Amino acid sequence: MKNLLKKKIIIPILACTIFFTGTAFKNDFFEIAKQIEIFTTLFKELNMNYVDETNPGDLMDTAIKSMLADLDPYTNFMNEQDVEAARINNTGDYTGIGARVKTFKDKLVIVEPYKGYPADKAGLKAGDEIIKVGNIIIETYKENTGDLLKGASDTPVDVTYKRQGKTHTATIKRAEVEIKAVPHFSMINDKTGYIVLSRFSNKAHYETNYALRDLKAQGAEHIILDLRGNPGGLLNEAIKIVNLFVPKGQLVVTTKSKVKKYNKTYYTQSEPIDTEIPLVVLIDGNSASASEIVSGSLQDLDRAVIVGARSFGKGLVQRPKQLTYGTQVKITISRYYTPSGRCIQSLDYWNRNEKGEAVRVKQENYNEFKTKNGRKVFDGGGVFPDVIFNASKNSAITNAIVNSDLIFNYSTDYYYKHTTNDINNLKLTDTDFSNFKNYLKTNHFSFETETEKALYKALETASKEELDDNIEKDFNALVTNLKASKTSVIEENKDYLLELLTEDIVKRYVYREGLYEYYKVNDSKIKKATEILSNPSSYLNYLK
Repeated sequence: MKNLLKKKIIIPILACTIFFTGTAFKNDFFEIAKQIEIFTTLFKELNMNYVDETNPGDLMDTAIKSMLADLDPYTNFMNEQDVEAARINNTGDYTGIGARVKTFKDKLVIVEPYKGYPADKAGLKAGDEIIKVGNIIIETYKENTGDLLKGASDTPVDVTYKRQGKTHTATIKRAEVEIKAVPHFSMINDKTGYIVLSRFSNKAHYETNYALRDLKAQGAEHIILDLRGNPGGLLNEAIKIVNLFVPKGQLVVTTKSKVKKYNKTYYTQSEPIDTEIPLVVLIDGNSASASEIVSGSLQDLDRAVIVGARSFGKGLVQRPKQLTYGTQVKITISRYYTPSGRCIQSLDYWNRNEKGEAVRVKQENYNEFKTKNGRKVFDGGGVFPDVIFNASKNSAITNAIVNSDLIFNYSTDYYYKHTTNDINNLKLTDTDFSNFKNYLKTNHFSFETETEKALYKALETASKEELDDNIEKDFNALVTNLKASKTSVIEENKDYLLELLTEDIVKRYVYREGLYEYYKVNDSKIKKATEILSNPSSYLNYLK
């Protein structure tokens, strides 16, 4: 009995010892326990005693999101729907209508139907506004309206939608949908292969490997790998894709964390496909995370010429952690470093400005690193291409135009007003741009800059201090000049906005598959990449 009692006492003591010495947060344990207890008692008292009825789920959701907002935008709480969305993003497989859909309060808008999938077969097009699913009216539905389109494979769903002011109905038969990591690969000319890698799902390496082998079999002696618009994904897939072009045993990325087990070095594990084939990688401001690991490491190793615009600058690694009731939290666990030792994280979330906003690392604070051949590269601001094409000259205003869906809506109107027999020769003109600017006006596009906010705040303060009469004339002049400046900024971004419009319009006629064929004929970055690859000495000079 005494021995049994000793065992019962010793086991908990050992467990506690292991817990307190083996966890990363051992020093903070009592503080964490204290704060959790405070929060629990507060939450209970609030729900029991508040004057009006409260919704515990909504309160907790707000509490969690507010807490995480102080960290970085990639550390997120994921409910069951978010977990499913993450699974789809990592696998590319789901059951549904086969279209990208945007949710509004009163409608579901088809953003992009996938060629040959149920929505496309049922005749739905980009811009169609679904207002009813079965007998359920979207406007009055209180739950997640996007779930209405989900269901088992081969089951029908009836939809009522509006197109150009007219109401239509359709029956869509749901199906298994596969979103490819490599939506397109083909030959640009008799020697140059072109591979589009749009996501780092768990099929990214397999599909890129297949595309590379296929193109080489077709006679490709050069490769263009297009990572533009690729937001990233699985780290291991990025390493495997680098491995296609570099030898086994090569360091690709290092992760560093306060938790020792997350401090890792990742090397290539397999024999490559081709370590000599000339390679150009295309990137832009939406190439992030795993895209930057691939482009950054190939640049560091002098294995590829990078062409395009500066990448997004996400040098942080996340890992999902299982919570209760099917939920997860995705936590930033480490920073990653390319072979030269640089971290390309561009925004500092831990030393914010007085407004609480993350600030971009200043160029004078960038650190210099060297590639394998001794070329200078820098950290702190994304991957800088070897051949730079400038993107938007004022991302705030152009982003506001895109986020207002005005590019998308104008493209919808354009599609129904124009017919074309040869989409590869589509060229938007000055007249088209004038029409777009008029479209912005008629749709009341407005964007309040930070400068305007500061001016109006100053006038409000002056009014309180009864000084507004003295500055009103100057204030009105400043506002007038600022509005003129915003108009001129739109004009300065003409080429960039026309690119966005052209891309969206081309997809209306020939889907995303046709867009890549259009790029091969018309895209300036692909033309530059092809030119570099066609001249061996020019290609090698970029890598020296």
